[in-house]
Amino acid sequence: MNVQVAVLCDAATDDHGKLNLLGAFDTICAAQMPAFHPQCAVALRLTFTTADEGTHQLQLSLMDADGRPIIPPLQITFEIALPEETHFATRNFIFNLQHISFPAPGLYAVDLAMDGQPFANIPLQVRQLPSAPKPGPSHIDPA
Repeated sequence: MNVQVAVLCDAATDDHGKLNLLGAFDTICAAQMPAFHPQCAVALRLTFTTADEGTHQLQLSLMDADGRPIIPPLQITFEIALPEETHFATRNFIFNLQHISFPAPGLYAVDLAMDGQPFANIPLQVRQLPSAPKPGPSHIDPA
């Protein structure tokens, strides 16, 4: 297996084998914590050869810096079978994630594994925006 694309983005679609990506990102900025992200997608484009034929399990985990899951792991099972005289086959995988809450600023990661073996890690940082200064009494210098 070869990883052509592994990305966190606003949205992704598969159009007859073409992977379409919108808004790839690696940072979420929020005014307050916990940070709430309404929707995003993890898009993968993987290439397989005859050595990869058979049934496989793909797993996605969204973890914090201490290895604690942010969401339950997502798993899909799929089959790879290449037609005769085909050298490779490419498959797109899209995981749509909704209503994700990040408890604190820091480093997070999307960990990807195939048949229990890690193969990609997509880093994500969550940052808290500085709070706006509170308006106070204005000071006029009588010069």
